[in-house]
Amino acid sequence: MADSYVYHGNDGFLEAVGPRLAAAGFERVADEAEASLIVSFCTSATHLEDLYFGEDGVIQRAPKGAVLVDLSAATPNFAREMNAVATLSDCVMVEAPFVLRDLTAADGLGRDNLACYVAGEQEDPTAKRFLEALFGVVKPVGAPGSGQLLRAARTLQATAYLLAVIEADALYRAQQRSVAGSGVDEAMLGGESEGAAAIIAAVREGRFEGSYTAEMLMASLASAIMAADDAELIMPQAESALHLLELLCVIGGADKAPAALALVYGDESVGAEAGLDWERAEQVYAGSSAEDELDGYDDLDDDYDAGFDYSSN
Repeated sequence: MADSYVYHGNDGFLEAVGPRLAAAGFERVADEAEASLIVSFCTSATHLEDLYFGEDGVIQRAPKGAVLVDLSAATPNFAREMNAVATLSDCVMVEAPFVLRDLTAADGLGRDNLACYVAGEQEDPTAKRFLEALFGVVKPVGAPGSGQLLRAARTLQATAYLLAVIEADALYRAQQRSVAGSGVDEAMLGGESEGAAAIIAAVREGRFEGSYTAEMLMASLASAIMAADDAELIMPQAESALHLLELLCVIGGADKAPAALALVYGDESVGAEAGLDWERAEQVYAGSSAEDELDGYDDLDDDYDAGFDYSSN
């Protein structure tokens, strides 16, 4: 049987990576029984759980011996659960969450910008070829759950850094007129860090469109916070970042690149030019106190998207 796959999940992801999968010899098919691999990438915990464990879910439909490859962000506990149920169903579970080398890259989901952590109890040569076609770095990391743990740690670092640089740039731009002529060199804002300079450049150039979206980053960060909750850890910095990502999504930025977080700090008119609508936030949060909004994150294990429709339509 030729290399083939069934895909479930985020359409934007497959739109971005599908051409290189085809170039690598992988054909998308509709029937699990005809596929070499069953592949998934979901941006909601609820969607991922329903996909695998819901009525007529993947686990129930998959033929014995099927190889299941999940690219979604999930908690280590959930990844171990998926592996256990797949094993009981005589399937092979490949845990392969991915991270970006550069959140501001023009081609966020380009092969050279992606790395994945592969975990599981069994190796599969077809899954290995599939992942190598998708990701520039494919790193085996061990037992089920370990890939998600490493992805969560990387996500926390990358998101915190992105937000810190965006806020530093927002402060600089807000105050730069008052210090004009003081000898402050704007080029010094990024310090010695290439990463900071790249983020600032993306913001200043208005590069707010991309294949890797705020919704995808939000899903990865939410699952990291859920993993911390499983370990009885509080992550106030990450939770603050999640609030901001949620706000960006609510006002119409779910499909924008993560650098679009800078628009949350700018004038509404600038956001409107980028297609954002602050009235949507007023509608969603109407009648909610700040304390109510914070309390809502106690239920992150129920869903990443908290029930909001982030589409811009």
